[in-house]
Amino acid sequence: MAEMTGLRFVCVAHVTPASWTTCAVLDLLGFGLQPGDPLDVTTTLCDSVRKADAVIVIDHVSKDELFRDHPCPRQYGFESYISIPIYDTAGAFFGTLCGLDPKPLVLSESKTVKSLELFAQLISKQLEAERRHAERISELTDEKATALLREGFIAVLGHDIRTPLSSILHGAQILQQRGGDSTTLTVARTIQRSGQRIGRMIDDVLDFVRGRLGGGIALELEPVTDLAEALAQTVVECQSEYPQRAIVTDIAIPGTVWCNRDRMTQLLSNLLSNALRYGEPGTPVRVDARVEDGTFRLTVANEGETIAPDKLGKLFQPYWRDDDGQPRRGLGLGLYIASEIAHAHGGKLHVVSRDRRTAFTCSAPAGLR
Repeated sequence: MAEMTGLRFVCVAHVTPASWTTCAVLDLLGFGLQPGDPLDVTTTLCDSVRKADAVIVIDHVSKDELFRDHPCPRQYGFESYISIPIYDTAGAFFGTLCGLDPKPLVLSESKTVKSLELFAQLISKQLEAERRHAERISELTDEKATALLREGFIAVLGHDIRTPLSSILHGAQILQQRGGDSTTLTVARTIQRSGQRIGRMIDDVLDFVRGRLGGGIALELEPVTDLAEALAQTVVECQSEYPQRAIVTDIAIPGTVWCNRDRMTQLLSNLLSNALRYGEPGTPVRVDARVEDGTFRLTVANEGETIAPDKLGKLFQPYWRDDDGQPRRGLGLGLYIASEIAHAHGGKLHVVSRDRRTAFTCSAPAGLR
């Protein structure tokens, strides 16, 4: 929402007739609000959203006849403001997706409002998933019940969250097809990239849970004749997300390789995204794929700070990342899943980091014919 609108304070708030509580917040203005912090609900416009059951959008408070004399903008010092109601799946009012900024911003365009309403629907689905998850945890006590809970969690992720996500991606695609001014196209592409990233996170979580339940990632091997083309297309897709970065490829895979094409491209995507994210800006990322002595080898290498030996062994652990206090991106499952995919192919994924170069190599039997 912040990236789409330019608002520097964005939050999800639980709003009742008697309370206003922060659930999640991005605060670039230094208000100091943290998740769980309350405000006097009577001082907020979110209370008006609850009472009117309607969206409030203000581009420029000082020029708005309805709100320019309202005490709320003066108390919190904003000129632009938007608040979208969030409902639970039963249709009851939960709270708001709201944002504000001391600077005037154009928020009232119908495309912007519609996109934020879709985000509010996605939040509603996530809240419902968390509610179901919490209820089931309180009810289940033995190991069998816990397994059923995980399976139910997969179903919620796979259905309830993907449905609004599909709507968001479809809306972004329609906006791009219809064209319009450069700002609209930029917002549409941002929505699409963010939605695709959410989709990949969902896939990672599903793979992680299925792997834990079944003792690894299950897959079927088959003769693949176009693995080189599939890997090259994956590079193109990753390049589109990082247009400013250079990716140098050397892919030479003759004949047929026995593997799972989709999982191998997923492995490359995870390794390549990791290299592009953590590699030194301005340096190329290199992708090398070939078959030698009956072994398929895929290497992704980037330049940058050498990884300490004591951290190398932790890279393939789920949720572990050495971000050194930097803002987190993703769930920290990419390298773990890549390693599991390599194991499912009868191979392994290893990493070497020295002399400011880090290289991840997947080695697996090729079954070349």
